[in-house]
Amino acid sequence: MPTQFLESLGGQLAERWMATLFTPALVFWLGGLAAWIQQFGWDELETWLNAQSEPIQITLIAGSLLLVAASAFIVQQLELPALQVLEGYWPVWLSRLRRYGIRRQRQILKRKEQRWQQLARQREQQGLTPAETDDYIRLDWQLRQFPSQPGRLMPTRLGNLLRAAEDLPQIKYGLDAILCWPRLWMLLPEPVKTDLQAARAELNTAARVWLWGLCFLVWWIWAWWAFPIGLLIAWFAYRWLLRAAATYATLLESAFDLHRLALYQSLRWPLPTNPAEEQRMGQQLTAYLWRGSDSTQPKFVLPQQD
Repeated sequence: MPTQFLESLGGQLAERWMATLFTPALVFWLGGLAAWIQQFGWDELETWLNAQSEPIQITLIAGSLLLVAASAFIVQQLELPALQVLEGYWPVWLSRLRRYGIRRQRQILKRKEQRWQQLARQREQQGLTPAETDDYIRLDWQLRQFPSQPGRLMPTRLGNLLRAAEDLPQIKYGLDAILCWPRLWMLLPEPVKTDLQAARAELNTAARVWLWGLCFLVWWIWAWWAFPIGLLIAWFAYRWLLRAAATYATLLESAFDLHRLALYQSLRWPLPTNPAEEQRMGQQLTAYLWRGSDSTQPKFVLPQQD
């Protein structure tokens, strides 16, 4: 039994080490090693390593593995701050840059709206060519990735995409997504949760790769090629981030579309009977979750007895 336990433990540790090593952290440190060798040469490093005793060499290998694992852990903790920066949640001292970004996003939105409206009028009057139809559909989809209220614009495309997803439940159903989401999450079916967790994990992974791309720029002090490689990784990660965010936003909207009534039922809240009533009741339900209420309306619905 002890032997089997140790073998199992060793196998789990090996799998964990492999999962840690084959990550951007390893690529980052290997890139740094390659840059250092280019600057100082391999012969000097090889001579120094061969001069060390076997225990020191083993210690160096173990220390290198720990360094890779520790750096991977640190960068993983920075995923959320990196995502917030990419969304446009910047400190006060960057307020001027933030205002510039919002103005730029507003100009982009205005151009897209004007082109979409032009195509919409043409579609009603004389029809569209296949290329214009594709352009119309693409613009219609892109406009959904901007907040509907001008005052809600963010300075980055990613920020607008995620904020638009946050705003849609309130626009459609009167439900504040940020407040209602933790409650709705607990009521979702497991397959839905699994899909949402996978989409969120992909979003976090893309943010982590973007961070590693920026970190890779530091090796430019030893090798010029580190700078374009780091920028390329960051650019690729940001494009990946936009696709992952679009998938996550779609799943978030779908969760409210299909499962929002479970929130009413679990809170014994009467179900709305039409869209206009749902807007009003959704706002009431949001206020109830935020501050509670001592009102006698609406009447709670008693759970049905089987």
